[in-house]
Amino acid sequence: MRVARPKAGAASSAPTAPQSSNWLRTGFSTELRTGLFVTGTDTGVGKTQIAAGLAVALRARGIDVGVMKPVETGCPRRRGRLLSLDAMTLREASGSRDALYLINPYRFSEPLAPMVAAERSGRSIDVGEMEKRFSRLALRHRVVLVEGAGGLLVPITEKLSFLDLAVRWRLPLLVVIASRLGALNHARLTVEAALQVRLPVAGAILNHPNEDRSPARRTNLSALRRILPVPVLAEIPHCTAGEHQPPWKDLRLQRLLAGCLPRLLPNLCKESQEI
Repeated sequence: MRVARPKAGAASSAPTAPQSSNWLRTGFSTELRTGLFVTGTDTGVGKTQIAAGLAVALRARGIDVGVMKPVETGCPRRRGRLLSLDAMTLREASGSRDALYLINPYRFSEPLAPMVAAERSGRSIDVGEMEKRFSRLALRHRVVLVEGAGGLLVPITEKLSFLDLAVRWRLPLLVVIASRLGALNHARLTVEAALQVRLPVAGAILNHPNEDRSPARRTNLSALRRILPVPVLAEIPHCTAGEHQPPWKDLRLQRLLAGCLPRLLPNLCKESQEI
């Protein structure tokens, strides 16, 4: 059965009857939460940089923002403790005072898919516990930005992927696309997977995680805007970290992401203008 798609360049809307079995099992209503689930077309595409930049842009509008990185892998160990660097970046960018155990319930040392990293560490991931912590953050903050790990279908457990998590938590997607060879295929697969379960995709952002000068890099934006059924809202140039400035603090990045907010979170931005 083919899923009806919006016209190219238009954001998808929330349907009345989601088709995801996980969504149906939760018993949740179909009303979307105020927030975004930031996913990527692969690992290393710049999800944390984009999510952190969005948190800064929201704060600049006077909007209280919560952040979450449900599972983080590849965490370095210092003084016997695993450091969730992505989660720490998100907390700094958002100005949040939430404890890291709420922001990042699970962290693992090996740079593997969460399911595999958990198995190799002898631990299990309790999805119910993650949901409790997300619910606490959602109650505390006007908007919550959740960042996945790797791509959309990366397994958290044998029965749950990050796509399922976004569906369960009723968060529309923001897809971060790495501008390199293969971007068109990876972007279409990611968006198609979301639309197949009727999960709204608020938009996509094309990011340049490195200084690749290939023909694909020069043509990806125009091609993506022609083939994707969701809007590609911005193209982010390669941002390098300075001695005292991480990439998410780059002013070009923040300006571009601030311009995306009215399309990504239209109701929230309208409310902030009226206050």
